[in-house]
Amino acid sequence: MAQADAINGLNNSGGTAATRANSTSAPATAILSALPTSDPPNGSVPPPTIGHRPTAPPTVPGVARRSPNGSPTLAQLIKLAFDKGFSDVHVGVGEVPRFRNRGEIEATEFPVTDQDTFMGWLREVLSEADISQYEETLDFDGATQYDFARVRINIFGSLHGPAMVMRLIPLKILTMEQLNLPPVFKDVCHYHKGLILVTGPTGSGKSTTMAAMLDYINKEMPKNIITIEDPIEFIHKSQKSLIKHREVGIHTRKFDNALKAALREDPDIILIGEMRDKETVNTALKAAQTGHLVMGTLHTNSAVKTIERVLSLYKPEEQPPMRIALAESLVTVIAQGLCRTTDGKRAAFHDILINTDAIRDYIRKGELDEIEAILPKCGFDGMCTMNQSLYKLYEEGRITEEVALEMSPKQNEMAQMLRGRV
Repeated sequence: MAQADAINGLNNSGGTAATRANSTSAPATAILSALPTSDPPNGSVPPPTIGHRPTAPPTVPGVARRSPNGSPTLAQLIKLAFDKGFSDVHVGVGEVPRFRNRGEIEATEFPVTDQDTFMGWLREVLSEADISQYEETLDFDGATQYDFARVRINIFGSLHGPAMVMRLIPLKILTMEQLNLPPVFKDVCHYHKGLILVTGPTGSGKSTTMAAMLDYINKEMPKNIITIEDPIEFIHKSQKSLIKHREVGIHTRKFDNALKAALREDPDIILIGEMRDKETVNTALKAAQTGHLVMGTLHTNSAVKTIERVLSLYKPEEQPPMRIALAESLVTVIAQGLCRTTDGKRAAFHDILINTDAIRDYIRKGELDEIEAILPKCGFDGMCTMNQSLYKLYEEGRITEEVALEMSPKQNEMAQMLRGRV
């Protein structure tokens, strides 16, 4: 199906996920002619609900009108990206809209975005108060929701003018089986207390993995779960567990206050969007040491680098007691990356550290190089390195040799593995 057909189909979609269209592009004239020039009838994509600020969004009947220059509405762009399985939408003044398709940026054939079109898009998802806030600070973080996906929004100023990036988050949470996560992921979900860290660069699927883990707990265990996020991404409905989502800026004024308050809210599990500073780490460790399971994320690329990153938040004289606290509290560190598979999709690969007695002793002593050395030999405990994870994907025929080498953090070692020398 061409882009024009995909956009034309929005009027009958009711905002639900349609059959995925392929990425064949139509000429710009065909795409633009398919766009509605006035408010579409009932049954079209509904306006989103704002999810980041307490101010109310403007009332928009159906999908907003097409821009005078022939650009699509923001709702149409987002729906088109969702139907094609794209993860992000990039728009900005002076640029054509672009999509991220399984890790790669693809330009569309829509017109170059002008200032009026961009401001019209902002008014689709933000209130006038939110727009005023952006114009004052030149930065805005938020989220909104359609009936087919949540959308995380970041707006920022740039050399050529304002720009906006939207991350599409499906409403349906994928299970651990659907994500092909190793069995150890379920094992660590059964811990009653401690600290679980899921790490990786932006776009590595950390939130998707944590959502799958939380979904498993929600379905299988009677727990009280509190999430503190900025903004809320995946939304869980209480099943066996009771889940309360809190968003910074709406349900709490400050992240740190919410985390401290969570300790008084009878939690079994606390999910933290990001371990962003020393105070957050201190409170998370306190929660883990007092009988709670704490789940958080960091932007680090390996399990050992995650431990180094946490300890680096502290002065040298503060690190010995923090090593002890971390050694006593840590359950696992899961560092994750994404790579392109042979079928055009993406798969996760992992660096998995489980806090066994030996690992605990190395953390206490600060001998992190020793952890790096023994990690490849601890598969019986559920541990693995990224190279081992990539090699498994290669053996299964899911990735090529070139991808395994490209994504490897230790390419010489990976080359030896591929040639049967390791």
